[in-house]
Amino acid sequence: MDELAFGITGENVHYGTPINLQLLAHVPGGSSSGSAVAVAAKLVDFALGTDTVGCVRIPAAYCNILGYRPSHGSVSTIGVLLNSQSLDTVGLLARDPSILHRVGQLLLEACPTPTTVKRGRRFIFADDIFQYARIPKQKSMHVIGKAIDGLSGYQLAKHLNVSQYIASNVPSLKEFCKPLTKLHQGTSTLQALSTVMISLQKYEFKTNHEEWINTIKPRFGHEVSARVLAALNSSHDNVKSLYKVRAEFRAALNSLLKDDGILVIPTIPDIPAKLSWNKKMSNEFEDRLFIMLSIAGLSGCCQVNIPVGKHDGYPISISLIASHGADKFLLDTVLDIHSSLQEQINIASNMAPLPDFNGDMDTSELLKEKNVKAYLRRGTAREMLLSYKEAFEDFKHALVLEPQNKVARCAEKRLKRTMS
Repeated sequence: MDELAFGITGENVHYGTPINLQLLAHVPGGSSSGSAVAVAAKLVDFALGTDTVGCVRIPAAYCNILGYRPSHGSVSTIGVLLNSQSLDTVGLLARDPSILHRVGQLLLEACPTPTTVKRGRRFIFADDIFQYARIPKQKSMHVIGKAIDGLSGYQLAKHLNVSQYIASNVPSLKEFCKPLTKLHQGTSTLQALSTVMISLQKYEFKTNHEEWINTIKPRFGHEVSARVLAALNSSHDNVKSLYKVRAEFRAALNSLLKDDGILVIPTIPDIPAKLSWNKKMSNEFEDRLFIMLSIAGLSGCCQVNIPVGKHDGYPISISLIASHGADKFLLDTVLDIHSSLQEQINIASNMAPLPDFNGDMDTSELLKEKNVKAYLRRGTAREMLLSYKEAFEDFKHALVLEPQNKVARCAEKRLKRTMS
């Protein structure tokens, strides 16, 4: 695993990196990389791992297995070295949903939570968050929709713009939102949410470990070293605001989901990064990743990553999120939909691919118009979805066609700064 459970790639410069058998040239995801790889390699039926800002969910998605992050506080963390106590959880990884269900129930029984009778299930698709994932909806959102269609006790799935819901129900988050002149309002809200999560982790990590690190001066790998340094150099004059956002967000999500709701989001935005000891993940990737991870991470709600097949040879997955304390309900749901979901995954894998790249304008439209406005529209849409590299290319094409275009020139400079 990554040192101090503070990485997200799963690489370890001291002891070597566990091999992702799904993708040999790619990282296994972290920090709980060893647990995920052991499960994926069929060395064990299940394994435990810690999840602070995604350290069970990321390797589960990368290694194509199930990964369960419990509600914050529902599984004991006694004996676990703290990273960030407001976010830390002890999670579970497995290949078989029946194993995940059985072991998950045992973990929860050690910390009893109130149970309620569930009269049905409401699936809510977070449409705006799916826009940040570069996987076809045909193989993600649509697969889940088809799997629950017709199942007894399942209501017709609904769709929601989560960023709008958060903006309306988490008023203290406004303090962390960027000016709307630079980012689309929805992106600004979701980025603010992930900023609060990472800031809270930095504050608590610094409080817990600064003295030890400054005294011992341990040597970390490149990724973890950068994260530790960022935490130690951080200053937080608004700590109370961080905790206020966390409390408001949990209340808002619990109000949305109640005891019968399931929020559906992508687990990760893109394929795993390639193995590299010294290369940092792009800001664009991390921005989109932490937006997805912050929904359950900051609220403390429970989440399960579920593999839903492959696209272009890479594993793809989605996540189901239930309200805080509804862990048994969530695990029951994962087990209940498994057979139907597998059928739909097989059907989707045999279907001809449909054009479905989030944030893209139809390529035929670009070829037809061959004008600056077409590239500006697509570049703007891609930038709003944090796809900086693709947006940069669109604005470059616009400048080839019209070298003096001020909008394209300003956008190109802005993106260069963002990606640097």
